[in-house]
Amino acid sequence: MVDVAGIEVPNLTGSAFAVAALAAFIVAYALVIAEEFTQLRKSKSVVAAAGIIWVLVAYAWESAGIEGAAELLRHNLLEYAELLLFLLAAMTYVNTLEERGVFAALRSWLVTRRFSLRGIFWATGALAFGLSPLLDNLTTALVMGAVVVAMGRTEPRFVAPACINVVVAANAGGAFSPFGDITTLMVWQYGSVTCFEFLHLFLPSLVNWLVPALCMTATIPAKRPEETGTRQHINTGALATVGLFAGTIALTVSLHQLLHLPPFLGMMTGLGALMLYGHMLRRRELRDWQHDQGALSAGAKPAAKPFDIFISIKRVEWDTLMFFYGVILCVGGLAALGFLAVLSNASYASLGPSVTNILVGIASAIIDNIPVMFAVLSIDPEMSLGQWLLVTLTAGVGGSLLSIGSAAGVALMGQARGIYTFFAHLKWSWAIALGYAACIWLHFVLNAPLF
Repeated sequence: MVDVAGIEVPNLTGSAFAVAALAAFIVAYALVIAEEFTQLRKSKSVVAAAGIIWVLVAYAWESAGIEGAAELLRHNLLEYAELLLFLLAAMTYVNTLEERGVFAALRSWLVTRRFSLRGIFWATGALAFGLSPLLDNLTTALVMGAVVVAMGRTEPRFVAPACINVVVAANAGGAFSPFGDITTLMVWQYGSVTCFEFLHLFLPSLVNWLVPALCMTATIPAKRPEETGTRQHINTGALATVGLFAGTIALTVSLHQLLHLPPFLGMMTGLGALMLYGHMLRRRELRDWQHDQGALSAGAKPAAKPFDIFISIKRVEWDTLMFFYGVILCVGGLAALGFLAVLSNASYASLGPSVTNILVGIASAIIDNIPVMFAVLSIDPEMSLGQWLLVTLTAGVGGSLLSIGSAAGVALMGQARGIYTFFAHLKWSWAIALGYAACIWLHFVLNAPLF
């Protein structure tokens, strides 16, 4: 038996219940991978599988005369709840920034600048790398991807490598911040790496982006595109929202570092501040809206309605949040049957942490990095800080190896449909692999004292 959250977990991998649970997870995850073809949202299959797996866990434990399955389930649910509340606050802030026109203004500023295509290539990559540590890498990739598509309408040779550059930069930028990727957030909340220890990964992450970017830049036309679009301006309250978001991040880090409170508390407190500010903003805009409505001719309506914070909450990616629920409970259920203990012996015990952590990054290019990282955290191998940073780095940037390996890549394939494709990305996988190897080498060199 192994101990998980103070509960002795038996090895039941040979039982019929365990085999059925593993089969349920494989089928569910196969449907997740095939989402693009089946049009079945990724959350649906894993949420159903989570319920099936835990029923099988309960039967398996009862048959073996062991108690504690319900307590273990509650432990997994608590881990999910902390992640859910953190992401709910972060996504609401991002949706509010979008509603206030911050991202549209950034896009229009870039589009109306007289950059060459090569300049746009580097500008979008640098912004993706710089924004993703604060915003999630998916949102960052979509904002920068919109710029790439707008500027490259007549230059297909530019769009594909520029989209690859944005994906790699967004994933790399998210690897050195607890706010930049779900995997880094999970590692931070688990307590394996503190907030400021992630900064050890800044230079390796930067190299991970720069190596493939330098390889691709020679193929980017140096011509200047035609100026398109008009300058857009941010809406009232946009700068205040940016300030509140920055304050929320500072509060979250401070509460976690100084008082050892879980990160979700700081984020939810910041969300409360945004809700209070949103109330004042709504009252002001409601007065203006009613005034405009009265001034318009009968039957006409003003173009913009007053701000409503609950609209921003409603627009949260609930499919993604439910997917995390399903994944965490599925992996937790498999751990309760002993599968992760077997996996630990076959990987960390046999291959060693360095090889295993590098393979984790490669696996995340095929399988979503969320279940991979949660499996590592559930195994909880005895590792140095350097090794925990290594697996954080590889899980974060390994998804860039294939276009389907990260949410950013999948989203941009839809945004630049027919131009940025799986095979267009695969054409440059060798350059991305060079960046992957280079960032790992640099991590070993720079952070040798941490191993």
